[in-house]
Amino acid sequence: MVLEKIKMDTKGYVIILASASPRRQLFFKEMKIPFLKKVIPIEESFPSNLSGSAIAEHIVAQKANAFKDTIKVNEIIITADTIVWHQNKCLGKPISIQNAEEILMSLSDDTHQVITAVGFLLKETWECINVVSEVTFGPVSKKAIQEYIATGSPMDKAGAYGIQDSFGTLHIDSISGSYTNIIGLPVTHVYKKLQEIIKNNHLKKSS
Repeated sequence: MVLEKIKMDTKGYVIILASASPRRQLFFKEMKIPFLKKVIPIEESFPSNLSGSAIAEHIVAQKANAFKDTIKVNEIIITADTIVWHQNKCLGKPISIQNAEEILMSLSDDTHQVITAVGFLLKETWECINVVSEVTFGPVSKKAIQEYIATGSPMDKAGAYGIQDSFGTLHIDSISGSYTNIIGLPVTHVYKKLQEIIKNNHLKKSS
């Protein structure tokens, strides 16, 4: 009999996942990390001089800043943001059906980066990691793109697609890097970083 993975020992810390993404919440459940969900809506924006990973890290810091005045000593706030970086442009969630079509047409037969930044806010400290994966699409017809958009699935996803959707299965030629990062959370990196933060802060308290 395979034993169920034991829940992470948080050493008394309360983990708060500041994300409304059902995919990220599912990943935390699969990692057996006990968490509370709390989202403070913000206007996600970034300076025009930022590019790539710096954009995701800036937005993650914005999300964390919303908690700075209320965070408690025993809490760890985790924020995350995923962007698609392609041809020196940041591709977020599509703002319209037409925009979704434009995004997917631009990704066809080309390689882009999927970047997820994850922030860890404690009462006295702030740390942020980012993970970059590369995705290569084969040629995708306009008809296939329109049929996919008609399902509604692209509208809540950065880059207007989900690698886990049938559209991704059919049209993605290759990926390089973390698969879960492309879905929205670099699971292995987050798990290790959270363990490290909990361990280090527990040792500081004990010394």
